[in-house]
Amino acid sequence: MTQEQELSRPPERQALFRGMLQVALSSFGGGMSAWSQRIVVEQRRWMSNESFITGLTVARLFPGPNQINMAVYIGAQFQRLAGAIAAVSGILLVPFSLLMLIGVIYFQFHAIPAVDRVLTGVVAAAAGMALSMGFKILNVYWRDPLALLLAAVTFVALEVFHVHLIAVVLSIGPVAMLLYWPRGAQRG
Repeated sequence: MTQEQELSRPPERQALFRGMLQVALSSFGGGMSAWSQRIVVEQRRWMSNESFITGLTVARLFPGPNQINMAVYIGAQFQRLAGAIAAVSGILLVPFSLLMLIGVIYFQFHAIPAVDRVLTGVVAAAAGMALSMGFKILNVYWRDPLALLLAAVTFVALEVFHVHLIAVVLSIGPVAMLLYWPRGAQRG
């Protein structure tokens, strides 16, 4: 049975709202892409991992917060404009309200050493989630030497030569799109 056959039926607007709310609440402290993948692909089975990564790539190419763009992508894919609104509402409304409340509390108690230690632990967990997402993406493209080459060139440009992110996106992005542009039966 292929992964496409195992997908659940397309979500309704309420399910999109709840799913994106679950993503947002699960990812407090970071790792939102990893949580989004886990919930949308693994738990709810709304999309294949390949479709998710395609959406994540598109979301990262557009200006604005990646996960808001991803919520628009997911919602619109299943329920068009109404789905995009439901998904964005799920990812923003409750978490934004909670964040404002936490911000008020933080500014009242940030000088307490225990609060600082808790935040250090949350940052470490978020870094682990981001690393986990990186390995999941790598697993999808492991047998694609061109994708690995593009990833390596991007990494070297950013980390070794300290090229600005915008320059990397504007140069390597179009090259990657050109190389992967659908060419009928040539590319599978």
